[in-house]
Amino acid sequence: MSIYNYSRRESSEAHAGKVGIGGSNPIRIQSMNNTSTLDTEGSVAQALRIAAAGGEIIRLTTQGVREAENMSAIRKGLDAAGCDVPLVADVHFNPNAAFKAATTCEKVRINPGNFVDAARTFKKLEFSDEEYAAEIGKIRETLVPFLNICKTHGTAVRLGVNHGSLSDRIMSRYGDTPAGMVESVLEFLRICREEDFDNIVISIKASNVVVMVETVRLLDRKMKEEGMSFPLHLGVTEAGDGEDGRVKSSVGIGTLLGEGIGDTIRVSLTEDPENEIPVACKLRDYICGRQGHAPVAEPSFVREGASRDYAVDVIGFEGVDYPLVAGIDFQTIPGGWHDADASVEPALFDDNAPVVVHSENLNRPGEVASWIDRFVAMGGNNPVFIRMSYTDTDLEDLQIKAGADFGPLLLGGYGAGISIDAPAFSQEEINSLALGLLQAARLRISKTEYIACPGCGRTLFDLQKTLARVKAATEGFKGLKIGVMGCIVNGPGEMADADYGYVGAGPGKVSLYKGKTLVKKNIPSEEAIRELLALINGDKSNSVV
Repeated sequence: MSIYNYSRRESSEAHAGKVGIGGSNPIRIQSMNNTSTLDTEGSVAQALRIAAAGGEIIRLTTQGVREAENMSAIRKGLDAAGCDVPLVADVHFNPNAAFKAATTCEKVRINPGNFVDAARTFKKLEFSDEEYAAEIGKIRETLVPFLNICKTHGTAVRLGVNHGSLSDRIMSRYGDTPAGMVESVLEFLRICREEDFDNIVISIKASNVVVMVETVRLLDRKMKEEGMSFPLHLGVTEAGDGEDGRVKSSVGIGTLLGEGIGDTIRVSLTEDPENEIPVACKLRDYICGRQGHAPVAEPSFVREGASRDYAVDVIGFEGVDYPLVAGIDFQTIPGGWHDADASVEPALFDDNAPVVVHSENLNRPGEVASWIDRFVAMGGNNPVFIRMSYTDTDLEDLQIKAGADFGPLLLGGYGAGISIDAPAFSQEEINSLALGLLQAARLRISKTEYIACPGCGRTLFDLQKTLARVKAATEGFKGLKIGVMGCIVNGPGEMADADYGYVGAGPGKVSLYKGKTLVKKNIPSEEAIRELLALINGDKSNSVV
């Protein structure tokens, strides 16, 4: 696949009920109920709303056998309403629930990090080669009977790894790294292939957009090396709500879709699940609209990595954070800067003035990346600004398109600065979007970051209201990453990137984490935000300046 010219990655095909995933099928859109799976009526009603919004696959949490059994009742309720959307059981820590769900659902998600291995302890453990091999043997003992049930019932399997939910065994060899996440999946895939089971979809997610993109790319490469081409499900987990959730998802998912990677997607928002569907549809349609774009010149070399060497500093702005933002660091593009159309062969400039490159190609990121690569290969050393223009009048549309356009360029190391031209919006709205793009790409931190799960049947409090209260209390802590999680499953592990965590511990109870360390347990929910602030402020006052 080319990073400059768009085409879909070739993959094998999986089937969840009547819905084909991968192969020649369109990119599928999915979401997840946040109802209790034991609440049949409520779960059916919410699933119908998701399906009515355009959701093609719906997942529900099945933390135990009872929940897995009740998926049959939910299935019957949907069938009675004339809705044949396939249901996916979401299983963590409980193989027995997975065995039952394989008989009641069209698809079962298991997490290789906790399907067989003991729950993570975040301790540094050592495994001899013999012990390591023995643990993989235990995977086979549990996984093969599960696969046999899936074969009998025609049930698809999703192998879903999340950053921070790796087993201690994988952590002992790889750490909490993209390589560890990929190996965690490959261990299971090798057994699936040996057992001639290929009705598989893979997801490999993180709340950190950079980690998510790097890991999925690595998985794609490793699968090719081993002769595999299973369909891939994409998502930025715990993306949050509002603009943050939309921008992070569009940068991460949009970057990979733009490279042709991805067969089904979920935009995880801490909002009502049906809100996720229009965002995912817009993102998919925007990327797929690149099909048949005007061909982009392919540079005659292969660029190694995502070096920021391309982001040459701008004279006069040495003390300003990079990348620069037009409208924030300066109001308008200065008249002495060079204008460059990315559809035209690059030419060298005999001064140090920045070059502002723009594109009207349907595949704007590909054309801009090609122009910059060829410019640098010619010896061009001017700072390069990336300008994108939009005629949209809906803010969500702008957020999604800008995320998908700027995302691959920022993650690829391109650009000393960015400029968003969107006349329908205020400068304040544009500035917020620009800084959100840079923060999603981990290039310029300008605000507090929230890692918030979307909620599911395991959630122990109202996530939307709780996230709003936590934001209101902590938005002044620039650079801090705060996780707001509904339960222990999406707690200390899956908010692995957070500085502090606010995690549901039981009805009306919250536990607080500093990194992965539990520091306050079972605090009454009415006291939790005050305790969180005391923890943060205490750390700040005790730090050495």
